[in-house]
Amino acid sequence: MRLASPVPKKRARIEIIPLIDIMFFLLASFMMVSLSQTHMKGIRVNLPAAIAPPPSPVKDYVSIKVREGNVVTFDNQVLTDDQVLPRLYELHRANPEIKVSISADLMAMHGDVIAVLDKVRSAGITKVGYQIRAAGAQGAQGAQPPGAPPPPPAPPPKP
Repeated sequence: MRLASPVPKKRARIEIIPLIDIMFFLLASFMMVSLSQTHMKGIRVNLPAAIAPPPSPVKDYVSIKVREGNVVTFDNQVLTDDQVLPRLYELHRANPEIKVSISADLMAMHGDVIAVLDKVRSAGITKVGYQIRAAGAQGAQGAQPPGAPPPPPAPPPKP
């Protein structure tokens, strides 16, 4: 014969929320213990001090600008027309791999710029770059630096 138990029978359940809490607590505890056990140990080393090499006196870049009235400047130093070619020969002799950048003012004559380019080529300099501006750009005051993106186009007029 079967007798009923005076204690009501309940099915066992595993609650997941307390289990998650305990797992996070254990994880945090193990992390704190593992971090406290690592000791950074090092050996003092006397390293030699590095001495920077002196800057090279050889110039590797020059900027030539042609202004209105055939005024030629080398790195903002004004030269007369008869001084340009000897200066180019001197720069090429000092560094055969010198780079030259040629730019011109808005009011400079095209023939003056070509004359400077011919002098650069006759001195034996082959690495020549040109700084140009968009056709609608202002003079030197409103010019953008080389490599800058062009300004956005103007919106069309409304009817």
